[in-house]
Amino acid sequence: MSYIKNINHEEVLSLAKEISAQPGQIVSKTLAQNNFVSLTLFAFSKGEEISTHESKGDAMVTVLEGQGKFTVDGKEYFVSSGETLVMPAQKPHAVFAQEAFKMLLTVIFPVEK
Repeated sequence: MSYIKNINHEEVLSLAKEISAQPGQIVSKTLAQNNFVSLTLFAFSKGEEISTHESKGDAMVTVLEGQGKFTVDGKEYFVSSGETLVMPAQKPHAVFAQEAFKMLLTVIFPVEK
């Protein structure tokens, strides 16, 4: 059984090459999704955004290519290729592409008791 999907296993690859932005769109590719973790690749074309929202889990973004603008609880962060930002659970956050960029989003969800 494979827990990670939509990419080749046992092969060295570039995550940035696994997804491409389309003009005027945000493209996403889910790599894993369950009650505990979500791994998703995103490719944003210039000017696209995900409006302010909250998550039940901690969301960690790693920019793979370009630079994204992330707003967390009203504070702006510019994250470039190779950099990572953690957006804490329950804090409002948004994403804006001032230029085309790609990122890996990892969300760790709380264990329900």
